Amino acid sequence: MSRGGIETMLMNYYRNIDRSKVQFDFLCNSPLKGAYDDEILGLGGRIFRSPGFNPLKRFAYIKFMRELFASYPEYRVVEAHNDGVGAFTLQAAKDACVPVRIYHAHSTSFPKDYKLPIKLYCKYKIKDWATHYFSCGEKAARYFFGNDVTDNQMYRQINNAVDLSKFIYNEEIRKKVKSEHGIKNEVVLGHIGRFATVKNHVRLVDIFQKYNDINPESYLVLVGEGELFDPVKNKVEKLGLADRVIFTGSISNPEIWYQAFDVFIMPSLYEGLPVTGIEAQTADLPCIYSSTVPREIALSDRNWFIDLEKSNEYWAEKIEEILRAGDVRTDKTEFITNHNFNIQSEAVKLQNLYEELYLNSFT
Repeated sequence: MSRGGIETMLMNYYRNIDRSKVQFDFLCNSPLKGAYDDEILGLGGRIFRSPGFNPLKRFAYIKFMRELFASYPEYRVVEAHNDGVGAFTLQAAKDACVPVRIYHAHSTSFPKDYKLPIKLYCKYKIKDWATHYFSCGEKAARYFFGNDVTDNQMYRQINNAVDLSKFIYNEEIRKKVKSEHGIKNEVVLGHIGRFATVKNHVRLVDIFQKYNDINPESYLVLVGEGELFDPVKNKVEKLGLADRVIFTGSISNPEIWYQAFDVFIMPSLYEGLPVTGIEAQTADLPCIYSSTVPREIALSDRNWFIDLEKSNEYWAEKIEEILRAGDVRTDKTEFITNHNFNIQSEAVKLQNLYEELYLNSFT
């Protein structure tokens, strides 16, 4: 439970449900303590840790899951979130006769790594092991559940809602953050996301290099951590951009950086429906995504999509064109709420849904 997109989405809902009625417990596949662990325990949740998932140890993983459900027979709702292999949790839940087994789709593709075959197998088996389907959006539902489930609305869309109060544009916070980092009148390009292949940080740095050629009075801010943090930082240094790229690492208040950004950029290889895109729009930032990001993310006309096959120069020129428009940022609370991404109202909907599923599980 570190600061990834899925984890942040879960915590947004967890903080805002009535925990006297619905309580979340978390099963994690890492032995490491996550950034959200202490908060989870403080809110009354439990954290279980599996031995970790390795395709070669599939049966040991399922054995652990079966023993977990045998030890805690009170669970009647199990929801799997992680990339494909979460379906094995639902297989074990089915064996334990857990009546409500939800697969929650968050992506529109899988990374091309050694786990790909087993993830494709899990995707194929979801309909055997799950009883209910959740998704962050239509494109993710279509990828995981197929056209029949999607076209016939046999899934529930759970919006990646956010706490609007944290992201509404605030000029004073903007000035404070920029001042603390020695930023004056320079343009700030921003990205928030874990350093993983799918987020395409290497390409983002290349794009920024071309933008910095157009406008040397500019910064790139990268918020997050991950396995590719050091390689990306090394690339920045080799390009001679170390004094123009700010790496914040993992921070507890990433929301403050949306105030300092002038534009939000996401050249991802693929996405489900990124929480950061909603956060950026709540801060009324112009947002530029790769064309692989679902158009569902665009709540307003201040969102642009660029094909990854376009050159870095093209991306840089488009960024400059958008920034030259110089739109005034405003309070988007009502706008985001009307699009059903206000966590306060969306948490009530999800809470009611869980209660309904729980009660119906006895009939």
